[in-house]
Amino acid sequence: MSKEIKNEEEIKNENNVHNPECANDSHECCCNKGSNCNCQEDELKKLKDTIIEMEGKIKYHQAELINYRKRKEEETSNMLKFANQDLILELIPIADNFERAIKLDDSNLDDGLSKFLAGFKILYSHLVETLKKFGVEEIETIGKEFDPNFHEALMVSNDKEKPDDVIVECLLKGYTLKGKVIRAAKVVVNKLD
Repeated sequence: MSKEIKNEEEIKNENNVHNPECANDSHECCCNKGSNCNCQEDELKKLKDTIIEMEGKIKYHQAELINYRKRKEEETSNMLKFANQDLILELIPIADNFERAIKLDDSNLDDGLSKFLAGFKILYSHLVETLKKFGVEEIETIGKEFDPNFHEALMVSNDKEKPDDVIVECLLKGYTLKGKVIRAAKVVVNKLD
């Protein structure tokens, strides 16, 4: 029975909200004595404002979490997409050296050099095909309009027979990896003065 009484007293104390401005310390609000004080309504309004503020903070933090997850997924995707970039950048100069060696061939199949370079051509073609499998593409140059996003002009030519800003010679091939430029093409650009 004392437990029931205690519960009733606790309920009464919970229902009686004490106004901090009230001079009465008996935990009975002055508005319970018939005055026009709106302390319960004020307290209710403060609690509602607090709830609205907390809901706003929760929504903000949920949005932040969603944005963080999206950024992390994008970073992970890019990391996986371009994971081979360092290895490919090491292989490209090897392909360049194969090309230089192949250019030495004079197509005279009787001499030993041509027979040796025939093997180089096979190795070079396998290397190029392997790079293509991993998304490496050669940047087009000769006859194309100069684009600083893909080309690096090392020299300028002044050929009146060719249009302005057109690439006339490729000094070093450029490559993209899955659409991203990993090495710009080194070119000679035609400029008409």
